[in-house]
Order: sequence, then C-alpha cells, then structure tokens
Amino acid sequence: MAMTVRALGRATLARQLLLERASLDVVDAVGRLVALQAQHPASPYLALWNRLDGFDPADLDAAFAERTLVKATLMRITLHAVPAADYPRWQQAMQPTLRASRLNDRRFRVTGLGHADAEAAIPALLDYLDTPRSGPDCEAWLTERHGAPMKGLWWALRQFAPVQHAPTGPPWSFGLRPAHVAAADPPGIADDDTAAAALAALFRRYVAAFGPVSMPDFAQFAMLYRAPARAAVDAVADELTRLDGPGGTVLYDLPGAPRPDEDVPAPPRLLAMWDSVLLVHADRGRVIPPEFRKLITRSNGDTLPTLLVDGFVAGVWRPVDDGIEATAFRPLSAAEWDGLAKEAAALSALLAERDPTVYRRYDRWWAGLPAAEVRVLPR
Repeated sequence: MAMTVRALGRATLARQLLLERASLDVVDAVGRLVALQAQHPASPYLALWNRLDGFDPADLDAAFAERTLVKATLMRITLHAVPAADYPRWQQAMQPTLRASRLNDRRFRVTGLGHADAEAAIPALLDYLDTPRSGPDCEAWLTERHGAPMKGLWWALRQFAPVQHAPTGPPWSFGLRPAHVAAADPPGIADDDTAAAALAALFRRYVAAFGPVSMPDFAQFAMLYRAPARAAVDAVADELTRLDGPGGTVLYDLPGAPRPDEDVPAPPRLLAMWDSVLLVHADRGRVIPPEFRKLITRSNGDTLPTLLVDGFVAGVWRPVDDGIEATAFRPLSAAEWDGLAKEAAALSALLAERDPTVYRRYDRWWAGLPAAEVRVLPR
C-alpha cells in the first residue's frame, strides 16, 4: 500500500522529535536533526525548545560559545546551525552549489576576478579570520590587498569559503550585525569525487531526519539540480528501503526507521520561523495543507512562526503585549486551544528571559491574513 500524506507527516514528525520531546544534549539533538535553520538568531532556540524535554537555552549559548555547534551558510544557500564535527563534510557537500551560486553571480563578476582568483584568496582570508571580524573589516582588508573595491569578493567568500558566524552575545548568541571567523577545521576545495561522496553522506542523514523522502525532496532540501541529487540517491539506494508514496512517488527510507501509524496523536507545537520541517520537502503537504502554504510563506521567502495542530499547520503565532497571539486558519476544538495555550505559556516564559518581542519586525505579514479565530493566549 502507498503511504498516505498523513502517514508521511507522522513519520517526519517522529524523526524531528515533534511527536514527543526527547532528552538529548543540544549538540546530539542538532546532529540527529541534521541542521537547524538559523537565519534568524532566535529560531534555533525555539526549534530546540519545541523538541527537547527541559530545554535550557543556556546549553545552546554554551554550545555556540564553545563552537561545538557552528553557524554557517550551507543547505539552500542559507544559514544553518550544525555540529562542528559535521561541518567540514556538509560544507564540502554544498561546495559546488555555493561556488556556482556566488562566483557566477554579477555581484562577484563585477570585481573582474575569476573563479581561480576567488579560490586563491581563501587561505589568506582564513588566516585573517583567526579571530572574529566584522563584515566591513573583511571587505576593507580584501580591498586593501587587491587595490580595488572588493565588496563582491567578500560577499562571495563569506558564503562559499569555510567561514562561520562568530557569537556576538545575548539574547540569542548572534545579533543582526554578524561577526565572522574561520572554521576551526576548514575543508579545502573538494574535487568532484569528494563532493559527491559528501553529498551522498548528507542524503543518508537527510533520510534519517526527514524520511521517507523522494529524490525531488532531497533536491529541495539542499537546493540541488536533479543530476547531483539523483547521483547522491543512487549512491546509497541499495542501503535503503523503497516505498510508494502519494501519486506513485518513489520514496526512500532507512530499514527499520520509525514510521508511526498515521493516527498516532501529534501534540500541538508553536514552531519557529523557518522551522526546517516546513521547508525541506518538494511536496510540503505532509505538514502544510496546500491551501495554507502561501499564507505562511510570504513573498520574499519569510516563513512565519506557525501553529502545528494534529501534525499539520493550522495557523500562525506572534508575541503581543499580553502573551502569544494565535491566528487559526481553520476552526479548532476546545481541546486543541487548551493544548496551544499550555505551549504558549511555556514559550512566553522562555521569551520573557530573552526577547519578549521576538519576530516583531515581521508583523507586517499579518495584515490581511484570513482567520477562523484569533486568540491571545496569556502568559
């Protein structure tokens, strides 16, 4: 029998620790989840709060400060938090994508430099970044070395080279003005075979964390063309179980991986902006009802903080003066509202110690949102 959309959702939520909070160290948890979307500094904290029993944000502060977890541009050419031990391989897996997207871009090409020039600049830049530096400092340093404005070179290298974000302080370890530092164990430029092997390893970890998945799902997760995505799948396909998905989609999964019954209860959650579970499948219907997708993913790619009810997105949330404002896109039962209220009280306590107005800069996206009901869930 083909897996249903609901069954796929339950399987993914189980892997993502969203059916039951787990007792895990923060570094182990992020490794199990592959990576945490991190372009907003608060989002990794809220992602782990949703997934870990007794989550203490100070543990994540320490992991970032000690660099056992690192933040860098990786999958989908955006910022992710990953274990330091995983970073070199994931960076090599993504190098072809990062290289092409940055070194073929007009913002780099206006420098007059070629691809080889950019690669040649990396070792000295990493030496310069042995201590954290601001972006303007790095741009000025490159400009001085090249005798011409090098804004485009810095723009490319801060994402293509093994450059990470350095913690800058509270409330979420990283501020809106980033500092940059060289990776502690920077990988070199990967040849084709090395990059392909790293990408195959990334696919296997992706299956474990988000499966069952299709080849197009993996292409979406890493922002790949079909050819490298297919090659990565083929490299490990013999180790995997093949399943039938909705509409005849070919799915891959690890043998023995958890695939709960589709009627297993899924507790309510208040997901962070850009939570990975919302972004990493070609068909996001396993978590996002199709009619709600455009409501939570706005025109510039901002993915709003969402209400997860019975395993599916049911609305959005934002902090307000009196607590958490929950906008439901469909009618919710009294029990569902009670469950969300308990989560909101716990989230309000976390935010009170860090930033009660988190995500407030995105409030513009609430104008015109349809609502079956809006409630303020008190602290």
